[in-house]
Amino acid sequence: MTDPQTAEEAGGAGVTIARGDAVAIVTMDRPDRRNAMTAELKTRLRDALAAVAEDPSVRAVVLAATGPAFSVGQDLAEHAAALEGGAAAAFATIREHYSPIVRTLMTMPKPVLAAVGGTCVGAGLGLALASDHRVFAAGAKLGTAFGGIGLTLDSGLSVTLPRAVGDARARELLLFGRVFTAEEAVAWGIAGEIVAPEEVLGRALELARLLAAGPTAAFAEGKRLLREAPGLSLDAALAAEAEAQTRSGATEDHAAAVRAFLARETPRFTGR
Repeated sequence: MTDPQTAEEAGGAGVTIARGDAVAIVTMDRPDRRNAMTAELKTRLRDALAAVAEDPSVRAVVLAATGPAFSVGQDLAEHAAALEGGAAAAFATIREHYSPIVRTLMTMPKPVLAAVGGTCVGAGLGLALASDHRVFAAGAKLGTAFGGIGLTLDSGLSVTLPRAVGDARARELLLFGRVFTAEEAVAWGIAGEIVAPEEVLGRALELARLLAAGPTAAFAEGKRLLREAPGLSLDAALAAEAEAQTRSGATEDHAAAVRAFLARETPRFTGR
């Protein structure tokens, strides 16, 4: 995955994509600004994630970043300039960029892992929680950060934060805005694991390759069920499970896995 021949610019500087072993690494690459998100970076990140989501050769995705921070969220210098045109213009970026990025991460029919190598606040936290799993650098600092600049939640955090840590703690993190560590995050229930900073990307890739070799069609059905079930009645959720299981049962992966089980062999999944 580190072979330069597999890397490509996602429309220019700021975001790169590398493909290999059925895994795509989408990397935010603005380390000098701690991966603060400009309109350019957000546009390229949105388009890069959409591209790998639709690429049938990619069966798992790693969202990564260069430098000592995962992302500090919105670039406030650019935001200050945008505010001169009025709030409506400045915050159009939520519908144009942040919401589509989060929607793609959460609805992508393949697993997404966030390689969180350092500071992860504001919209950066939103991207990490919109991913299916996280690998954190030991001691990484996280936070909502919005209250400190007089703003509320965006980047999907109104959904993902209470699901991850519970309603009461989500309110605490919103209202008091305290910074917390990766270790606290995992203890609170933000699924992920903690490794040394230099091991974050390698471990995320290891997990992504493992998932890419799994029944990715079934994973996609499971992601959809987990996303939609909280808004359904019990009967509707049970019906959705039955329909999803029937679709999973019609895949080549299921038939091949049953045959492998009966033959006492290890199944090989193709995602079909």
